[in-house]
Amino acid sequence: MWSAVRPNERNLGAWQVAVLAGMLVLWHLLSRNQQTAFFIGEPVLVAGRIWAWFVPATLPPNALFPEGLEGRADIYLHLGITLLETVLAFGAGTLLGLGFGLWLALAPAAGAILDPYLKAANSMPRVILAPIFALWFGLGIWSKVALAVTLVFFIVFFNVYQGVKEVSPVVLANARMLGANRRQLLRTVYLPSATSWVFSSLHTSVGLAFVGAVVGEYLGSARGVGYLILQAEGTFDVNTVFAGIVVLTAFALALDGLVGRIERRLMKWQPRQGETEKL
Repeated sequence: MWSAVRPNERNLGAWQVAVLAGMLVLWHLLSRNQQTAFFIGEPVLVAGRIWAWFVPATLPPNALFPEGLEGRADIYLHLGITLLETVLAFGAGTLLGLGFGLWLALAPAAGAILDPYLKAANSMPRVILAPIFALWFGLGIWSKVALAVTLVFFIVFFNVYQGVKEVSPVVLANARMLGANRRQLLRTVYLPSATSWVFSSLHTSVGLAFVGAVVGEYLGSARGVGYLILQAEGTFDVNTVFAGIVVLTAFALALDGLVGRIERRLMKWQPRQGETEKL
């Protein structure tokens, strides 16, 4: 009996949905106590906030759609700004991390000189740079992009650096024996070796790009989902806070899924785990 319902490739999705449903039911049961609901919110009201944000007002205010929320379709403006900041930071941080990672991995002298400074910059809590970026770039989107770039850059940089360093000396020697020049080595040996490391870092970088954008909106902004969450926190509206978290999480998962699709398309040459075990 258990073997028929135990997690496997066929029913994995059903198990995941069941876990989510169980968490929502537990949340709903706990929120029936009003004192507890003040701290953890109520899932029905959280769903009402999200509906009121994204669906134009066609219904009169009630318990599910409180007065003042039914017409707030400006979530598209706030969400668009947060997504723009995230995508710009994700793209810029990835390109910078990829470029510097390749350069320092292939230039040992420069890598040795800059190594202590890179480690020091990576060890620094980069959130403290937010006020400096606000001073340099103002309170618009660019200060948030700059902060998020610092979070994404180091994740990608160290993964690319390590991926290039992990290239097999035997493969390099064979490529050089076949007459490969530096550019051909970069294209056919170094980049393929670093690709799996890069995509591994990108899945982490998606979340960090959102973190940088939202933290920047917290510290100084008049637009963005982080700004909406901050305003809700100021009035102890925990349901709106959770609604903002759910929206951000959904779009972060969507962006991560897009990265995963690109990864599967570009990494067709790499055998999957199941195929490796069969071999």
